Amino acid sequence: MAKPNYQYEKRQRDLAKKKKQEEKRQQKLANKSAETGADAAEAASGSTEGTDTPPGSEPASDA
Repeated sequence: MAKPNYQYEKRQRDLAKKKKQEEKRQQKLANKSAETGADAAEAASGSTEGTDTPPGSEPASDA
């Protein structure tokens, strides 16, 4: 009967763990870039969220 190769099994577990961590890191990076991209698009589109003036009305100017 052959002996189990524990070093090979450990190496395979470590590789699987590293692969999973890398995928998780890539997913977080993609989510972060998508989130900042959405924030930038929202700012560029002129979102009036959190302002006192209703959309479509011009603020009064004293010029």
